[in-house]
Amino acid sequence: MWTSIALHTTPEIPLHRAPEIALLTRGVELDVLGIGYDAITDAERAAVVASHPRPDFKDEIVAAFTDGLHDRPDTTSGNVKAAVLAHFVPGFVRGDFVDAILKSAWSE
Repeated sequence: MWTSIALHTTPEIPLHRAPEIALLTRGVELDVLGIGYDAITDAERAAVVASHPRPDFKDEIVAAFTDGLHDRPDTTSGNVKAAVLAHFVPGFVRGDFVDAILKSAWSE
């Protein structure tokens, strides 16, 4: 259980696991958040999107997250480290996961 949670909530952990786990994590980060977008060429991205289209991906994934969480809001407390900083550091602004998705470099 710990491994499953850690792999989904701490971006650095998968990079210290088997290469397949690190690669999967990087793929998800690129696909969902656009992390590493400029590390691949326009032609490489076009080839991937031609094989795996992304119609309305950003809105669809945000809706999927919402649908999966709205009936259980108590499970969404977030990162405790951000909560500590928000409480004690004036002016601290938490990162916004939805903004990261919607503002990623992907055109769609």
